Amino acid sequence: MKSKLSKYTTAILWLVILIYGGLCFYLFYMQSVQPLDYNNRYFQSDLPYHISMIIDDGWYYSFTAYAYQLLYRAGGNGTVLIALFLAAASVLCIFLTERLLALLLGREGADALTLGCALLLNLVMPFFWRYAGEYRYVSYQAGNIWHNSTYQIMKPAALAAVIYYLKTEKGYRDCVSGRQWLILAGLLALCTGIKPSFLTVFAPVLAVKLLADLCGKAPFKQVFLLGSTVLPACGVILWQNMVLFGTDTGHGIALSPWYTFSLHASRTKVAVLCSAAFPLLVLLFSAGELLRDRRYLFAWGMTGAGFLEALLLVETGSRSRDGNFLWGYSIALFLIFVFSLEKWLLLLKRKGHCLFYRLAFGICGCVLAYQLFCGLVFFGRLLQGETYFMIG
Repeated sequence: MKSKLSKYTTAILWLVILIYGGLCFYLFYMQSVQPLDYNNRYFQSDLPYHISMIIDDGWYYSFTAYAYQLLYRAGGNGTVLIALFLAAASVLCIFLTERLLALLLGREGADALTLGCALLLNLVMPFFWRYAGEYRYVSYQAGNIWHNSTYQIMKPAALAAVIYYLKTEKGYRDCVSGRQWLILAGLLALCTGIKPSFLTVFAPVLAVKLLADLCGKAPFKQVFLLGSTVLPACGVILWQNMVLFGTDTGHGIALSPWYTFSLHASRTKVAVLCSAAFPLLVLLFSAGELLRDRRYLFAWGMTGAGFLEALLLVETGSRSRDGNFLWGYSIALFLIFVFSLEKWLLLLKRKGHCLFYRLAFGICGCVLAYQLFCGLVFFGRLLQGETYFMIG
């Protein structure tokens, strides 16, 4: 009976995911056909500008540019196939999130629990509190974003890179095969070519981790092999740097603490806490796991690196208010939600002090449920054509 119930639940989840994919296709198509008018706030997104940069201007700033041009031509100089591509990436994110969560939990095949949690994780948004900021998205920081197409494509690539990194890192002290090196290096280069944001949070933490391993007497050859997987991605990021920050672009990078976070928040520091409410609460009740679980520590390291980059750095020139250094923090936030959900589920399995951990599980669950509610409200209003600057 339990097996049948699980099968029915899984089938329902597949249907919900299919519906979600269809809604994403509608959303992305409506975004793609909007006029290039900065005063337009109907289905507002970066997508029509990204398409125009490629089709009209021939400005290749990302690997997505080549995909968009091919899909645009194949679609009869239309955007239908581009919208379908983005919707497929959104659905792929759910299945890759499920694979990452299953890996963390030590589960083999997909089941209703991991699939349902993966869907949930791709819908959660910041803990909306008008006291902290009146805008549901721009007052906070989020790991789920539907208005930026390069982030939308980078997200599944980042998930794939993290999954393969965890599998490779597990036995890297003994061996990193040529196949493992090529796949991990390729995934990191692909992810970076789409958008460099993931590498900016992954590479610094990997460097610290490998330095600690080296001090812990890990073989230098193995440390070097794992570390060198980021080198092709570094080559890609140099090309992107020339395109985005070349001498003729008028753009650069400057230090400006709290500038980006404070652009649209009423109480900046409270908004930062609300953005990561669920992971922070789980950390509060699972702080000891940071010392026991190196994967959890690595995920929090990426979150810290992303936070510091967004906190300190800002672009100069016409993009100074765009908050582009938030993208690394956004993908790190998404990943820490996944790692934190695993720790949340494990709270119920803790031995001793059962009442305390059950209470902790309930408190964290209520916060997660509210953040899911916030995500459903936000996504639903996006489908109605509202701007991502939506208030309340």
